[in-house]
Order: sequence, then C-alpha cells, then structure tokens
Amino acid sequence: MKSHELLPVHTGTVIEDDNLTLEQLCQACGVHTDWVISLVEESIIEPKGTEIQMWRFSGASLVRVRSALRLQRDLGVNLAGIALALDLLEELEALRSQLEARRHS
Repeated sequence: MKSHELLPVHTGTVIEDDNLTLEQLCQACGVHTDWVISLVEESIIEPKGTEIQMWRFSGASLVRVRSALRLQRDLGVNLAGIALALDLLEELEALRSQLEARRHS
C-alpha cells in the first residue's frame, strides 16, 4: 500500500470524559472485553480505577482502542506493535502541532 492510499487511523472529536465503563467501551468499539484487557496489560490504554469493575475510560482511550483495532485488523499488527505505532503516531502529531505553532508565531 502506498502512502497516498493510507486512510487516517482515527477521525472525529474526542470528548474527554472518564465515564466509559469496560462494557461501554467494548460495545462502542465492537470488541470483546478480553481484548481490551490485553490492551490495558500492554499499556496501550490506561483506565482509571484499580479493579476491572471500577475501570473508567476516557474519550482518548476510545480513539486508541479503535485505532488499535484497525492496526490489528487491517495490517495484522500485534499488541507490542500497536503500542509502538500508536505512541509514534501521537508523537508525530505533537511534532506537527509544534511546527504549525512556530509557523504562525
């Protein structure tokens, strides 16, 4: 696949709300709880709360789970690769924002 053929990993507005339960997050993403628990174990997403029943997820977690799902489904990336890819994508976005801010100052 060529770079001009790549689709964005995520789009939309993230609502920073720490009220999504594990079940709500799974339902919103169409995934099983075991897979989301694996994402937590790999530090791909970080819930608030110490016990699974008390976990709450942010809008950013929702975006990361959806992005992780696409990376795994579309590209066959494993969990360690997903963690690395998402971290690099976030770093790239931060650098782009800094560059854009410098251009306008």
